[in-house]
Amino acid sequence: MPNQYKNRGITLASSAPESQIELVARAEQLIGCSFQQLADIAQIEVPRNLRNAKGWTGQLLELFLGASAGSRAEQDFPDIGIELKTIPVNLDAMPLETTYVCIAPLLGLNGVSWEQSNVRNKLSKVLWIPIDGRREMPVAERTIGLPLLWQPSAEQELVLKQDWEEITEAIALGHVESITARTGIALQLRPKAANSKALTGAIGPHGETIQTLPRGYYLKKQFTQQILAEGLGL
Repeated sequence: MPNQYKNRGITLASSAPESQIELVARAEQLIGCSFQQLADIAQIEVPRNLRNAKGWTGQLLELFLGASAGSRAEQDFPDIGIELKTIPVNLDAMPLETTYVCIAPLLGLNGVSWEQSNVRNKLSKVLWIPIDGRREMPVAERTIGLPLLWQPSAEQELVLKQDWEEITEAIALGHVESITARTGIALQLRPKAANSKALTGAIGPHGETIQTLPRGYYLKKQFTQQILAEGLGL
């Protein structure tokens, strides 16, 4: 490990953070570090591109921040109620892609409310970590930006709730195939599958069970741009 990173105290997390202050402090230690520098400390290989390594950056940061949820349907830091989201940005801190939130259930939606939804749980408090997402930059040379701890305002939560209710109603009524990425102001529903053969059950237009691609909830770029602009004073 390079001495400069020893001096900054950058090490793999041995346990989950016990408070949001501890979590943010860990994240702030990583500001300006490149993926290569962190990968060297973690003794893992940096992928040549991220197209076939979705989630690699988040998994790398989890090693240093102490995330404990793994692939379970809960927040990354369940003990302190915080979700981790990396967000690729350009030099003007503009998001370069939508942000995945969680898998969307396509069956058994009767009686489920926004307050009970995994979308609300995941977005109730988020540690955003901007990363250099410029495609012309080698992955190894991309760096970590300023972390932002965010909770949705009442206005933002209302927008999210209305989008979620619109999408959920359409799924429940059997219109999942008609929902496009344009549906919703902040939240959108998109296919989330490794390939076209990875099908799952959903409600069909006549109430029958059909097979369709799994879907995931994503935050639109204009919504996350607003979060970064307000939170980082841009």
